[in-house]
Amino acid sequence: MKFLEKISPFKNLLKLYIVVTLVLRIVLLFHPITSASFTWAEISKIFITGLISDFFVFILASGLLWLYLMFLSNSKYDKPLGYIIFGILAFLLTYVSFFNTILNEYGGALPEIGISFIALKTILFGLLLFLPKYRQQIRLVLFSMAVFIVTLLIIQNAISEFFFWNEFGVRYNFIAVDYLVYTNEVIKNIMESYPVVPLFTAVGLITAFFTYLIVKKSQSFLHNLPSFKEKLQLSGVYIGLFLIGLFLIPTLAKQETSQNVFTNELQANGLYRFYLAFMNSELDYDKFYKTMPEKDAFALLKVQIPEIKDLSTEREIKSNKLEEHKNVVLITIESLSADFMKCYGNEKKITPFLDSLATKSTLFTNLYAVGNRTIRGLEAVTLCLPPSPGESIVKRKDNKDKFSTGSVFKQKGYSVKYLYGGDAYFDNMEDFFSGNGYDIVDKKNLKPEEITFSNVWGVCDEDMAKKAIKVMNEESKIGKPFFNHWMTVSNHRPFTYPAGKIDIPNDTKSRDGGVKYTDYALKQFFNMAKKQSWYNNTVFVILADHCASSAGKTELPVDKYHIPAMIFDPTKPGKINPVLMSQIDIMPTLFGMLNFDYTSKFYGQDVNAPHFEQRALIATYQDLGLIEQNKLTVISPKQKAKQFDLIPDANAKNENFILKYEEKPVKKMDEILVKEAVSFYQTASIQLKHKRYQKNNL
Repeated sequence: MKFLEKISPFKNLLKLYIVVTLVLRIVLLFHPITSASFTWAEISKIFITGLISDFFVFILASGLLWLYLMFLSNSKYDKPLGYIIFGILAFLLTYVSFFNTILNEYGGALPEIGISFIALKTILFGLLLFLPKYRQQIRLVLFSMAVFIVTLLIIQNAISEFFFWNEFGVRYNFIAVDYLVYTNEVIKNIMESYPVVPLFTAVGLITAFFTYLIVKKSQSFLHNLPSFKEKLQLSGVYIGLFLIGLFLIPTLAKQETSQNVFTNELQANGLYRFYLAFMNSELDYDKFYKTMPEKDAFALLKVQIPEIKDLSTEREIKSNKLEEHKNVVLITIESLSADFMKCYGNEKKITPFLDSLATKSTLFTNLYAVGNRTIRGLEAVTLCLPPSPGESIVKRKDNKDKFSTGSVFKQKGYSVKYLYGGDAYFDNMEDFFSGNGYDIVDKKNLKPEEITFSNVWGVCDEDMAKKAIKVMNEESKIGKPFFNHWMTVSNHRPFTYPAGKIDIPNDTKSRDGGVKYTDYALKQFFNMAKKQSWYNNTVFVILADHCASSAGKTELPVDKYHIPAMIFDPTKPGKINPVLMSQIDIMPTLFGMLNFDYTSKFYGQDVNAPHFEQRALIATYQDLGLIEQNKLTVISPKQKAKQFDLIPDANAKNENFILKYEEKPVKKMDEILVKEAVSFYQTASIQLKHKRYQKNNL
């Protein structure tokens, strides 16, 4: 114990981190979103494995803290060493301030950051050197600040993990990495969604309290700093633990293999999950997943898409009817789960307009989103190909000049636009859509007088609806058809919208309010559209980008991917289409309804075609799924595969509107379905990797 007292600040911060992560696990275990039961063996695994993981994650993450504590000493201020060190710091500060350095080569804010850091270090060292009478007091202040910062990071990370779990039901993943990149939007979202003043005040007070306790217990350390020999001994122990952690943490992560996804998530360490997500934004399919010879993969894909030839999805789509070059408006609605609508059993009356529109449209009642993020939905309806493991194509560098929905419309003489109420810079949307031939209309294009309400995500859906009408009126004058893709924003946390529009007060910041306001805004859009000359010559495609929640008991809970979708043609009657299909099929189906002849590379197909094989593709950033023949097949990294029987909810009132399925692990896997899943995802990876999905390679 005396040995540990030589490094008591580190020991006490480690204890704090362990206690905080333990409390966090308990809170997450009993969180309402954790919709699973656990055996005693699973609970033991969660807490024992989690404790070991947390211990070594702190060891690895506290390298800078360790160096800070090891460099605390009095001997470095002795003459002449103290003056030599101060002279070196002063020279270095002069050099980086007035001469061209490597920092200037990198540019940006790096030179200013470097200068500020060296200047602060020089000033503080000078104070400790030239004011020896106050050295203890100055060191105490600086030490207290360092402890406060580390304590704040520990407390704030726990709070952040709680809110992330509250939103997604998982530890940190790619979304958390994106949040780090898009700091401005995320901070504004937090400011508008939560009571930040009480929250930050509480975090500050808790941090101050623990800082006081740790500093108080560290007085003996500060007054009797370890000798050089003791520092070497302590560092030897730390380095040994560090090396063990480098091996043990990934090993423990490999033990997250429970059938219960929540068990895996709860035993994991959030910081390590964040590191993994940051380092693996793209996953090489061939390296991580089951594969087969390329020819076999495409041969199996040909069973699903009979017209394809050779090692490609390229094929000719022909119709025996005259093409209809009607205007097309594609509306992807933020976070609209199927269970928000009346036809799926919702009795809250939060989508009255969409409920009425559904009866006049071709309503696709068995359609699944490919993922659980907006950019996945945008990718699906634009590129019509299976979701790739890792980051969405929208966010990748190689995201331009793809064969896309827009490119088909352009071949037919359409003007093509992407409309978004926020800043299209977010999530790389502007780069993706402009790089694929779309003109962009976003918040930057709205005049101040066109904006009546906005929040962090952009202008309210009503404002964008009015802007869309103006854009379409101008396009109708040009004399050629238009295709406009509008992405809504209002049904998103913080769920704020103009007052007095719906019967749910705008200050409740509830999901139901966000849904109902978006529904109201869409009604206003259609009311305005009906008055325009182009209305009866326009087809409207309406579907969600993804569901409101993605958390579930399994890797891919199918009810969290079921979204509403409809195609509304004012000149045609409504009907129900119950075929099992994917988000990637909606636009090829529209092209079929318009009788388009074109050369296609899409994996998505016209579901009305006689050869269409019913199936749906759903995925997370690493688990890739295929729904077919009442089974869910999931292929995962490390060449793993799982399969579940999908048992429909016995209480469902209408077989066309079944939302919930029990996912029961199969006793024996259907290897044909596993190979079909592999064929979809492997060939899509091949197409992208070898640039066969470019529009100019037809």
